[in-house]
Amino acid sequence: MMSTIINKVKSAAKILSVAAIAAAPLMLSVSMPVNAAGGSFALETPRIDVSNKKSLQRGAKAYVNYCMGCHTADYQRYSRLATDLGLSEDDVAGNLIFTTDKAGETTKVGSLMFNNMSNDYGRQAFGVVPPNLALTARSRGEDWIYTYLKSFYRDDSRGGVGVNNLVYPGAAMPHVLWEQQGWQEPVYEGEGDDKTFTGFKQVTEGTLSTREYDALITDITAFMSYMADPIKQTRHRIGMFVMLFLLVLTAISYLLKKEYWKDVV
Repeated sequence: MMSTIINKVKSAAKILSVAAIAAAPLMLSVSMPVNAAGGSFALETPRIDVSNKKSLQRGAKAYVNYCMGCHTADYQRYSRLATDLGLSEDDVAGNLIFTTDKAGETTKVGSLMFNNMSNDYGRQAFGVVPPNLALTARSRGEDWIYTYLKSFYRDDSRGGVGVNNLVYPGAAMPHVLWEQQGWQEPVYEGEGDDKTFTGFKQVTEGTLSTREYDALITDITAFMSYMADPIKQTRHRIGMFVMLFLLVLTAISYLLKKEYWKDVV
């Protein structure tokens, strides 16, 4: 009887180990960030801290002012933003809400973060409906967002928007932060298909220095990362308690196992 139980335990252990090995590639594929379009442009890695409420507050302000005119974020509520970012509802209503509902009334704090641009107007203006950015940090990754916002350059051949982007060539989005960054152009070594990107050359100065602009888009990236997973900090905090509980449970289970099996040879 005892040998049968031991064999079953061994069989279960083998099944679990095989399952873990099979799941490993899937876990790696989910955790690895998506590279730039075509995989030919290296992404920068900013220092994003979604626990820094001041950074998230600055990011929320910049997002509402520069991004939300075209891009909606209607998986996120203003009231949830207020709670998580340490803001009062009056602060949010007075500084972050600039839209109205269908009746012409100011959008309520409990509403989702939508904008007033219709899909038809967006398609007419940009050739494509501007995407919802609430989950972009999950689908693209923080590195992609940050590098994308740094990689716009003047391109007169694109008559519609007049700019292009090295991370996402042919993007329909204009460079909404051009006043802050100024204009830049890419510098290459070599010619034709063998040319290699070496960096950007500043053509005209913006209102912000390079360091200040990097800080601005870091805050925007942090806010978008928060929007993509608002409960991340809570989940991590609860996870620590769960791991501690499992460690204690493991110790108790081991002692019980020794006690129950001490007479089994």
